[in-house]
Amino acid sequence: MNKVDMDDMVLVANTLRCLSADEVQTAKSGHPGVAMGLADVAAVLWLKYLKVWGGDEKWADRDRFVMSGGHGSALLYALLHLAGYPLSIEDLRQFRQLGSKTPGHPEYGEVPGVETTTGPLGQGIASAVGMAIAEKMLAARFNAEGRTLVDHRTWVTCGDGDLEEGISHEACSLAGALGLNKLVMFYDSNRISIEGPISLAVADNPVRRFLSYGWQVLECDGHDFVAIEKAIRKAMRSESKPVLIICHTVIGKGSPNKADTAASHGAPLGEEELRLTKQALGFNPDESFVVPERVRECFADRIAKMKRLRNKWVRMAKTVFAADPALKSTWDAYYQEAMPADLSALLPDWGGKPVSTRVASGKVLNALAPAVPWLVGGSADLAPSNMTYLNGLGDVAKESFSGRNFHFGVRELGMAGVMNGIAVHGGLRVFGGTFFVFCDYCRPVIRVAALMGLPVIYVLTHDSFYVGEDGPTHEPVEQLPALRAMPNVCVFRPADATETAVAWEVALRRKEGPTALLLSRQNLPVLDRTVFPAASEAAKGAYVLWQRDPAAEPEAILIASGSEVSLALEVAQADARNLRVVSMPSWDRFEAQPEAYREAVLPKAVKRRIAVEAASSFGWERYVGDRGITLTMKGWGASGPAAKLAEHFGFTAAHLTALLNEYLSK
Repeated sequence: MNKVDMDDMVLVANTLRCLSADEVQTAKSGHPGVAMGLADVAAVLWLKYLKVWGGDEKWADRDRFVMSGGHGSALLYALLHLAGYPLSIEDLRQFRQLGSKTPGHPEYGEVPGVETTTGPLGQGIASAVGMAIAEKMLAARFNAEGRTLVDHRTWVTCGDGDLEEGISHEACSLAGALGLNKLVMFYDSNRISIEGPISLAVADNPVRRFLSYGWQVLECDGHDFVAIEKAIRKAMRSESKPVLIICHTVIGKGSPNKADTAASHGAPLGEEELRLTKQALGFNPDESFVVPERVRECFADRIAKMKRLRNKWVRMAKTVFAADPALKSTWDAYYQEAMPADLSALLPDWGGKPVSTRVASGKVLNALAPAVPWLVGGSADLAPSNMTYLNGLGDVAKESFSGRNFHFGVRELGMAGVMNGIAVHGGLRVFGGTFFVFCDYCRPVIRVAALMGLPVIYVLTHDSFYVGEDGPTHEPVEQLPALRAMPNVCVFRPADATETAVAWEVALRRKEGPTALLLSRQNLPVLDRTVFPAASEAAKGAYVLWQRDPAAEPEAILIASGSEVSLALEVAQADARNLRVVSMPSWDRFEAQPEAYREAVLPKAVKRRIAVEAASSFGWERYVGDRGITLTMKGWGASGPAAKLAEHFGFTAAHLTALLNEYLSK
């Protein structure tokens, strides 16, 4: 076929506009404006520069393409269809319908070729930053003189709304600090939002903003194919900076009456306006979902070229691995996250001295890290408090990506978004730490990680009012039940150092979703596992820790998590009655156990139950029932020494004993 010329490019872009508008009109729902405005940029990128092949969407060295403004998904689906991904015209006709491959926003794992879920604006940007970081880190590990196994780019499109969201600042600032030169972002600058011109709410200068981050900034007419291509080529020459290409575009480009208006943003063009648009673009107004043969030819040539490129990489990789089997084993370990056969053999000896679970977590992490080289992570500027630093394993920095410790800065939301990008890229498992109370900053991204089933790990320390003098702003109360309410998030609050080790093993072996480890600031007794059941029982989510007479039905059950387990145990062991203590570090793990096991731990016949936890009582009714009670937080925390706060809020042996006596006397 002949080389793609300017007429071809116009035809491809207009085909994308019409396909996108047809998708939205057929669904009677969607956002045609951004799709039509970005069509010219997309045509140039996908036909000339984007390194992907629809026949192998998991090719390790493919480019990553992220549409951060996921409401423009109609354009992405049209591109994927034309680029040879298993997405048919019929799939495009099913846009936004239940069970289709073309949902309203791109969904990772649901749509072939979609690299990450992009719903909430700005998260796609942060995820793209994570992908670009992962590429740099894997290149530092696997590339050497004579071999280049990892060499791809991350391309992301964003709009005004993406850049208004705070997460864009956090992620883009970090990208500049790390010099992610293989990250290129197209800013679809159409200056229109749902309510009207963005000048209603925005006065910042994007050029100066991104220059201050340490980015290279380019500008072009987003409808001039020559200017777009010139900007892309210049961006690809960047050696030390991520690149922002500000594409000045017209929202709804091609629509005679709705272009450059908010009316084209979030609603179908309407039957009559769609007819006028097709006429203006040279298409038959009476036909829908039309792809001219010349467009098919243009993409067929690109598909064939990308197939050859992918096959060349496969052959090269096979040659490299055949010559170096150890390298192949390492590559597989990274991409398959191969676990050591016996993690428990690597764990530290705790001795008998009390230790906080945050400190225990740090010791476990450092004991395991050498055996799991694909594990990387950091903290939102809290590593000395979160105990998340991997000693002696180097930092991830602009100068070198061979280290394993991130410095995310005071950017909890951005950190979580970047973690998602690292996770979806593949090849690395990532953890990130902050104080538990600040997980509220992370929640929108934790939610998306749970939706995608990403095995990211959150290390959330200072998990209760025992934070002490910092006061209620730093003392989580409602965060625990709120996090438990999120589907597909494993929440694990260990009782001591031994359960903390189990929590890490659970987190590392879990691949179907995020895991949150909730860890104490204060020291906790280390349970003697020669006396109490093996800590491995904690992996079941809840287990019977102690009972005075295990052969008899307990008079009451004390259920506790985290730091309150030792309190419940102290009270029960000092009581003459036949009490049972259940350590319950993870509700979701417990709910996943067989009914017979759950009945054995919490028999339905035993109605007298007390839940003990330094958080809101919300949710505990499912375990204590209508005849049970709770020793939980009824309000906010307070500022003062931890021991004084324990007395103030009633988390003492004396108070729990009095509460128990009063309860059982009724």
